[in-house]
Amino acid sequence: MTTILRIDASSRNADGGSVSRAISDRIEKALAARPGTSVMRRDLATMPLPHIAAKTIAGFFTPDPEMTEELRTATALSDQLITELKSADILVLTVPMYNFSIPSALKAWIDQIIRIGHTFAFDGTSFTGLLTGKKAYVACSYGASGYASGQPFAAANFVEPYLRFLLGFLGIADVMFFSVEATTGGEDATRVNKNAAMMAVDIALAA
Repeated sequence: MTTILRIDASSRNADGGSVSRAISDRIEKALAARPGTSVMRRDLATMPLPHIAAKTIAGFFTPDPEMTEELRTATALSDQLITELKSADILVLTVPMYNFSIPSALKAWIDQIIRIGHTFAFDGTSFTGLLTGKKAYVACSYGASGYASGQPFAAANFVEPYLRFLLGFLGIADVMFFSVEATTGGEDATRVNKNAAMMAVDIALAA
């Protein structure tokens, strides 16, 4: 049995022109077609998560025997999100670039699941990711073009490098990105770039 956890962070839905959601739809369809596969979905646009509060952070760094009822309540959402993530074999992320970075909705999710002793460990010298053995597929969209390595806007790409590092920090080293650029460059350019990304998904995930 293979479990996919899909996290959508685009404020637009697929019908509203979300290119990143369309690419994730293609990824999900290819993966879910494999026998014994189930899909969990969390839409951060329609069901946004709260930002972590002071009590949540305090709970993250409190040893379990010292946890109070108040701290357990403050970390309950984090517990739930981490349980979802740990139960998944494959992570699918829908990530448009907003102002050179990831959507704040996705950052709120990240801040809830990056947690010492749960998704990473620290022995006083080095960090170890605890989510090993998983795969991640990331569908990215960029309004402009030139964000790839060696291109004019590469230094302004705080999406792919950040997510690649963060997932690796958690122990998820097997990560594949499918990106569409120039989504605000006109319908023709968007269609061509989107179709190329769809084809890349089909080739990479061919059964």
